[in-house]
Amino acid sequence: MNKPLNSSASFTMVSKVKDYFQLTKFTLSFTVVFSCVICYLLAPNIVSYDLKNIVVLFTAGLLVTGSANAINQATEKDTDALMKRTSKRPVAAGRMTATEAYSFAFVAGIAGVWLMYYFFNLSSALLSAFSLFLYAFIYTPLKKVSSVSVLVGGLPGALPCLIGWVAATDLLSPFATISGTGISNAGGWVLFGLQFLWQFPHFWAIAWVAHNDYTKAGFKLLPGGGEPTKMTALQAIAYAVIMIPIGVLPYFFQISGSISMWVVMVANIFIVVQCVRLYIEMDVKAARRVMFSSYIYLPVVLLVLLADKMPLVSQ
Repeated sequence: MNKPLNSSASFTMVSKVKDYFQLTKFTLSFTVVFSCVICYLLAPNIVSYDLKNIVVLFTAGLLVTGSANAINQATEKDTDALMKRTSKRPVAAGRMTATEAYSFAFVAGIAGVWLMYYFFNLSSALLSAFSLFLYAFIYTPLKKVSSVSVLVGGLPGALPCLIGWVAATDLLSPFATISGTGISNAGGWVLFGLQFLWQFPHFWAIAWVAHNDYTKAGFKLLPGGGEPTKMTALQAIAYAVIMIPIGVLPYFFQISGSISMWVVMVANIFIVVQCVRLYIEMDVKAARRVMFSSYIYLPVVLLVLLADKMPLVSQ
């Protein structure tokens, strides 16, 4: 008699875990935290890898990012229900109440920021809290107001790079010098800038592909009047082109070597080419190429930079 009850309880537990994975947008959160950890390891004063610190940073990042995503889903439950791609999310589908999502977000956010403060430093904790606030309470409601939301959303989207760097160096100013290295702290801002610029062609491509869904929900995410136009493609090209000189700066600021500089340059040119094809072809297929190219771009570039990290020379 107990077996059916146990099976039912197990099924309920598995379903609840799956809902929380969806609530935190785990795949997206993993990508965000991945960039945070890599940028932490790229800091010149990290000369050996401490597994405990990496695990703590990864956990804290997942908690903070998951908190922001939970607030996003609780806030947008009605609009999520209108869109095919988001209608099965736990709050939108009614499997979880908004109160439960907000409660989880509160606990996860506090825990993540505290871990950043306790195991790393106050600067990285404050940056984490600022990133969470910006995404959940500024970017999220702004999506229905203006396409400038993409610019605002690009900040918390790129801040994980700076958070990881600051967790390692405890320095925020780009004009400071990292203690014991003689190397400029500007490197963290370079990594932030590269990921910030990358988001524009990436996100506009997603908005192009999902334009009908986003329009139905009232989101204004594309520039140039909110429609997929030549202006959208031109702006994607412009941001992709700016990524080319920014991609040289990790070498200039002694983050990584010349091999990665050339790899990053080729990757940046590849993104430009895909954006140009979007301008020429003006269809969803071309937008999808930009989208998938950008998905591949980020892990490749970050891993190449880490693999080619410059050794620290004693000062």
